[in-house]
Amino acid sequence: MYNYLDFEKPVQDLELKILELKKLAENGEAVDVADEINRLEKRSRDALRDLYKALTPWQKVQVARHPDRPHCVDYIKGLFSDFTPLAGDRNFGDDQAIVGGFARFRGEPVAVIGQEKGSDTASRIKHNFGSVRPEGYRKAVRLMELADRFKIPLLTLVDTAGAYPGVGAEERGQAEAIARSTSACLALKVPSISVVIGEGGSGGAIAIATANRVYMLEHAIYSVISPEGAASILWRDTTRSKDAATNMKITAQDLLEMKIIDAIVPEPMGGAQRAPETVIAATGDLIAKTMKDFAGANTDFREQRREKYLAMGRSL
Repeated sequence: MYNYLDFEKPVQDLELKILELKKLAENGEAVDVADEINRLEKRSRDALRDLYKALTPWQKVQVARHPDRPHCVDYIKGLFSDFTPLAGDRNFGDDQAIVGGFARFRGEPVAVIGQEKGSDTASRIKHNFGSVRPEGYRKAVRLMELADRFKIPLLTLVDTAGAYPGVGAEERGQAEAIARSTSACLALKVPSISVVIGEGGSGGAIAIATANRVYMLEHAIYSVISPEGAASILWRDTTRSKDAATNMKITAQDLLEMKIIDAIVPEPMGGAQRAPETVIAATGDLIAKTMKDFAGANTDFREQRREKYLAMGRSL
């Protein structure tokens, strides 16, 4: 059963009515309802298109967090072959909020690092809801260093509400681990591409997203803090999260205009959750185009990355 968001109620009512009519028709309990089903399906498509054509920033936050959106493991399964995961930071343990390893992307070797939230209760607990601990970032650094050593391009998939804020994580050096991971991204001699597929939350996202090219899905968000956190700090009132989302400029469209990201991956009507294969394929096409551009460029990727982020600082 599809999980409808609050603002999708008009579409929900229509689609439930369509399902009801289809069941009646299958059971032979109604006269021919094909015309009525077609009429309702058109109304449903029109309503969905109108809703998603004018999403507010807060509604985009809800879409970015939708439980049915494709996750990191779905992109890995859909885009890469021969994926070999690596585990552990060689120091403390293995944080499964970070999924990483080496694979082939359309025949070419790549390193892949992604944040995985999980898709059901068991997997969400296993992956800590995508909130990475210090050992996860240290695992990411280990993978980056291996990619650099063997001259393999790096792809990262960002989807986290933020780094894990627990006491144990702080005791093990959460801030230091995030800083070292960000530094490792900047120091790479190989090209790097990052895609924000859902939430890009704070330093937890930046730690693996400081890339030569940063892309976002159409309804993804990328911010220094969650809207709820910003509302709590600014107004001491989490009910003003909608105001925070609007004022923080966290949508892909806002960030492209400010030149924080490089391009937007279009999503199907109704969001990535309604057609995961379509958006995964579109993401793969953009990655392939970028890798082709990188392959033909005589570029110092470390210097290009440095200039990219220095330019942001000068313009803001």
